[in-house]
Amino acid sequence: MLRALENRNYRLWAAADLVSVTGSWMQVLALNWVVLERTGSATSVGFSVLLSTLPALLLGPWAGALADRFPPRRLILAGEMLHLVTALLLAAMVGLDLPLAGIYGLTAFGGLIGAFEGPALGRFAGQVVPRTDLGNALAWNSVTNSVGRVLGMSLAGVLAALVGNALLFVVNAASFVAVLVAIFVMRPAEFHPLEVSPPEQAGVRAGLRYVGRNRTLLLLFALGFVLSALGRNYQVTMAAMTEGPLHAGAAGYGLLSAIFAVGTVLGGLVAARIPELTIPVLLGAGALTSALQAVSGYLPGLVGFAAMILPIAAGAVVIDTAKSTRLQLDSLEGMRGRVLSIHGAVAAGAGALGAPLLGWLCEQAGPEQALLLAGLVTLAATGLAALALRGRVPEAEPAVAVAAEA
Repeated sequence: MLRALENRNYRLWAAADLVSVTGSWMQVLALNWVVLERTGSATSVGFSVLLSTLPALLLGPWAGALADRFPPRRLILAGEMLHLVTALLLAAMVGLDLPLAGIYGLTAFGGLIGAFEGPALGRFAGQVVPRTDLGNALAWNSVTNSVGRVLGMSLAGVLAALVGNALLFVVNAASFVAVLVAIFVMRPAEFHPLEVSPPEQAGVRAGLRYVGRNRTLLLLFALGFVLSALGRNYQVTMAAMTEGPLHAGAAGYGLLSAIFAVGTVLGGLVAARIPELTIPVLLGAGALTSALQAVSGYLPGLVGFAAMILPIAAGAVVIDTAKSTRLQLDSLEGMRGRVLSIHGAVAAGAGALGAPLLGWLCEQAGPEQALLLAGLVTLAATGLAALALRGRVPEAEPAVAVAAEA
């Protein structure tokens, strides 16, 4: 269960990641509150979120191609420094009460930095642990992200009331220093080098051709899209359930959100205990989570619905961890950045489509029926994927001359 943590470089990375994720969630809440406070419009908050996610959706393949050609450590160092400067600029703009247009611009710029840093972060995870420990490391990353999210949201609420929103951006800027320090004190001799893409396999088109010829990757992307679009947007369905049949209001929604957060931590711990995160593990978690979702709206009261939310959240983390593990280990090392960038674009597209679709279903048919329909669709998709993937093994990597990352 603690295999990844036996690696010194990963222990440093995990500690820095916890600090960084906590700071990032503090900034997310501060930014959303500043926009809402100034405009009084939830649509404006949604526009701010769109600006931060759109670069990954539009530029993901180019970011992945860059990550496959250059050592990820250099890209991450550049990205963290730019994030630090952006957070400080946001703090100044919020503190000086400057126009929202500038804040929107910096939000979009931060999303652009994240889009190009994301694939490099994924490749770097494969350098701080050996290949056999990658799945375990990704599971602990899930635990770190979940704990950091809870800490960030909790601290943001307290600090915003005490010292104002501007300081939250300063705290986030300081969190990037932790990442920079961790990278500088890592031992290069203990890195596990990954192959980089040779010139003839570089670029976006080569990556798209590679994915297009790999049936297993295509099936994983398709299954991930359906599970994310209809099975992961629980912020929408939880809100609809608490305001509708549960009649629990804001307090109930807060309780369910807290339970969901606990479930994600438990899911990461479960994934860390699994010796090998295989495709059958992914399919089993997908089927179980889908079935629970289908019946969740029909259990009595807030307690019944909460009892389903906990394992659903845990299952979602196991799904994500297993899927990320297989996408990385079952693809060429020199293509891994592009595979991860496509994965990020698919997830962003699923969220953009699934949230309004589930909201519309809740309004038209009721939240219970929306959960039932979405659960049945994701269960059917998981079954079809199981049939399509039955007996398949990872496609052999062609013998190509590649250069090792420095």
